[in-house]
Amino acid sequence: MGTAQSLAQLKDGLKASDRMPLVFLGHGSPMNAIEDNAYSRSWIELGKTLPRPQAILVISAHWMTHGSTLVDVSKMPRTIHDFYGFPQELHAVQYPAHGKPELAREVISLLASHHVEGDETWGLDHGAWSVLARLYPEADVPVFQLSIDMSKDLDWHLKIGRDLADLRRRGVLILGSGNVVHNLRTMRWGGKPYDWAEEFDTFFAEKLEARDVAALADRTAMGNLFRMAQPTPDHYLPALTIAGLGEAADRLTFMNTSIDISSVSMRSFIFH
Repeated sequence: MGTAQSLAQLKDGLKASDRMPLVFLGHGSPMNAIEDNAYSRSWIELGKTLPRPQAILVISAHWMTHGSTLVDVSKMPRTIHDFYGFPQELHAVQYPAHGKPELAREVISLLASHHVEGDETWGLDHGAWSVLARLYPEADVPVFQLSIDMSKDLDWHLKIGRDLADLRRRGVLILGSGNVVHNLRTMRWGGKPYDWAEEFDTFFAEKLEARDVAALADRTAMGNLFRMAQPTPDHYLPALTIAGLGEAADRLTFMNTSIDISSVSMRSFIFH
């Protein structure tokens, strides 16, 4: 199936809409799904202000693939508790949203040049459901995920988002979930942010404001600062894909611009 035919079917299946926002949320600890804190309250308020989507496509730091990119095509994505050492209350959380198999398969066609495949085994990991449970607590919006291929470099993840742009005008909310700075090796409970964490967080914000997204994918130029901020880039890639989707007409808003446990940026942003 060609891209033009795929787009035609997509438009038949979803009502046209105003341009939907793009959202990246710094998700931090899984406990934000059940704790009452500044982060969870901000997500609740955001959910009240966002336009009602027809479906949600999530790009989460916690669905990592190697050598392929997958799209969840299941009818009822399972809730994945992909963590340990947390209370039973968190393990008991379920997010029973339906999937959107038809749309997910059309997204595979949209991303044909990126060799994307369907998958029915994943579901919703905590990078997805921990924030969705606050944004849409009734789990009444269909949701599906796109994996991040860890074998591809930063520029590839920047570019893949651009092929998803048409979804914004078909009522699809594209949601990235990760952290702009994520170095758990150096975390300090209750500690002040490291200088390098603040420096990279500020660098990211300034380049995003300037719409210099190419700089955010230039691993060589970012050098050791990037290596400190992201020892492995899994939590960075969703932010990069959302950044690549932004358009000149979008207004950029930041939220939750603090750094938690010294080395995890909770910075979130919305293009709208």
